[in-house]
Amino acid sequence: MAYKISDACIKCGTCAAGCPVEAISEGDEQYVIDENACISCGACADSCPVEAIAE
Repeated sequence: MAYKISDACIKCGTCAAGCPVEAISEGDEQYVIDENACISCGACADSCPVEAIAE
């Protein structure tokens, strides 16, 4: 199951920088995760300073 980024995202980019498969990109309001590319490793959730990412 792919991770998802909530509205709590502050667009800092930490999650995108830490994603080993580059599944995260900057959206209009917040960063978004490509669920087809996500390998559910949790690196993004571990790096998020505001805990805006969950499975």
